[in-house]
Amino acid sequence: MRGAVVAGELKAGARLRSSVCPTEVAVVKAPAGAVDVRCGGHPMVPIADAPGAGVSIVPGFDEGTLIGKRYADADLGVELLCTKAGGGSLSIGERLLPLKSAKPLPSSD
Repeated sequence: MRGAVVAGELKAGARLRSSVCPTEVAVVKAPAGAVDVRCGGHPMVPIADAPGAGVSIVPGFDEGTLIGKRYADADLGVELLCTKAGGGSLSIGERLLPLKSAKPLPSSD
């Protein structure tokens, strides 16, 4: 597929857009090797590429993304920052990326 993110192309600082909704992300952390970044069940494309035509969000990948929130999987070593919200859910292949939780602050006792 033209514009799909393939092995070796995903790097920290890269910007991607969804093929099925307005979602846009910036890559904060990227693992080595092949990474299949998706939104709404379809591969994301570089920000400069036009979104896909005639595709829709796959059921189960329709929980949406929130602007300013980070989505990460520590086991995979990937972290994405949502820069534009949309209706599709972020995933690595079929594995949904959870919203990254905030680090607890130390107690002030």
